[in-house]
Amino acid sequence: MFYCVNLLSWLLSEPHYYTRMHLCTSCKLNVMKSFITYILALTLCLPSFAYGQEQQLHQFIDQQIADATSRPLAQPSTDAEFLRRIYLDLVGQIPTALEAEQFIGDSSRAKRAKLIDTLLADPRYTRRMTEFFNVMLMERRGADDNWERFLRTSFENNTSWDQLVRDIVSPDTSNEDSRGSAYFLTKRLEKYGQNPTDFPGLARDIGRMFLGMDLACAQCHDHLFIDDYKQADFQGLFAFINNSFIRRDTDFPAIGMQPVKAKLEFNSVFEEGAFSTGPKLPGLTEIPIPEFVAGEEFAIEPNKETKAPGVPKFNPLDYLAKQLPATTNESFNLNAANRIWFLMMGRGLVHPLDLHHSDNPASHPDLLTHMANEFAAHNYNIKWLIREIALSDTYQRTSVVSDGLADAKPKEFRIFHEKPMSAEQLMWSMLAATGQLNLLSADDNSSATADPEAEEEPLLLGLDDIRTDFLAAFANPPREPETDFAPSVRGALFVLNGPRVLSWIPAQPGNLAERLNQQSANYANTLYLAVLSRHPTAVEQDHFDSFISNHPDKTAAIEQAIWALLASNEFAINH
Repeated sequence: MFYCVNLLSWLLSEPHYYTRMHLCTSCKLNVMKSFITYILALTLCLPSFAYGQEQQLHQFIDQQIADATSRPLAQPSTDAEFLRRIYLDLVGQIPTALEAEQFIGDSSRAKRAKLIDTLLADPRYTRRMTEFFNVMLMERRGADDNWERFLRTSFENNTSWDQLVRDIVSPDTSNEDSRGSAYFLTKRLEKYGQNPTDFPGLARDIGRMFLGMDLACAQCHDHLFIDDYKQADFQGLFAFINNSFIRRDTDFPAIGMQPVKAKLEFNSVFEEGAFSTGPKLPGLTEIPIPEFVAGEEFAIEPNKETKAPGVPKFNPLDYLAKQLPATTNESFNLNAANRIWFLMMGRGLVHPLDLHHSDNPASHPDLLTHMANEFAAHNYNIKWLIREIALSDTYQRTSVVSDGLADAKPKEFRIFHEKPMSAEQLMWSMLAATGQLNLLSADDNSSATADPEAEEEPLLLGLDDIRTDFLAAFANPPREPETDFAPSVRGALFVLNGPRVLSWIPAQPGNLAERLNQQSANYANTLYLAVLSRHPTAVEQDHFDSFISNHPDKTAAIEQAIWALLASNEFAINH
């Protein structure tokens, strides 16, 4: 722009230019008009050239994280560090040695963005999201094939988060793909021993999972320590579900509803008087309960022959499905964005995840609000939000603590803080590292139990038993959120001397130990790429190569080397 203006000034002040060009007065004016038009057009376009397109979310993330601190930010992660991290987060397992070698050796500038898009389109993405959201929503309460099908289908189709939640809180029994969503409700309404049906627990979990509010302590009175949580908030949630019940006329999870005829009445242990409420979400208006003539409460009458319950004309769950996952419900939007941020970063902007309130603000409130609004504006597209977070410098920073970062707090996100691998991630990664994953699927084509319509992934023989062992060793007890690192003795012993993992280490056709046995040198490089997804340092190279080469029993040395890396902290943690 500067040079164009100077050029125009020179033309206007240089009479010999026109003489040398032999231009008439009219042509001179046309030349000047053309230049002026060009300069004006360039001026109007200048903002686009100077600032590029509208700021994308991943750029806004980095700006907010940087603006919130005057302290140093960590350097970008190495390619190997990023590769292992993004594989674990998007497909739930470490890359193969070949995948690691190819990515590390790729010199293209756009390879990280390209890998993110590749993994988001990978069938294993569906498996990873199914496993993650199953743990988050059900908290290890059990397993159900219909529920798993619902989650798997939802993530295969990239179902929006609002629709997924709508399916959960108001299940449609006529939709075979989504009706398993009722398991979220039915499992929580199961009776345990002589205990009554835990309606309060279900109300609490709806608040926790979808609004980020744990209102359990506000059941009998306003919360003693959190001013924002009122008894009326809990009771309003309770009024949505207290007339629901588990249907017994189906072979899949299904919810029925008794007619609601009056408001829910409740008392406070601290305040005198009686109170009442209809179904009501925190911060939203109460839903009025319509009156019906006796005998006309049902849109579909109960069927005595099939034992199908009736369908009431007024079903609070239908209203919950409309009001809860709505773009106008700020709490829903903030909680959704916070939980997906947790998925990628290992910690929420609001942490703990289910304690959104004014005394526990987001570490970066403007970031969370903007991210929540953008998520809603993009129709709650989970893949889109995951991709934007993954593209950010914040996600791609190293976890290596260098000068100026020793005091970095997790809530600052100045450095990528390590996060533990889940039981499922450990299982898939150990199977991949040892080469056992290939052996499990080697005979799939001849398996009589293989599902010919299961195109997303091959059937893995014996996987159910393997998963059971890993869950027993590494998963939290039922009803405990898995949001923090909780190492256990049983997990350590499972890796150190458990027969399951130890049986995968000895050489078998096609596994890691066999490949190492066929080599005569450079053992460490093969070993590190397969198990830790990186090249060894010079010291590590010398140590492992010397150990294997000089050991009197090469086979035993290789097995010990594989075991040592599988049992390391580096393997068990997502850096």
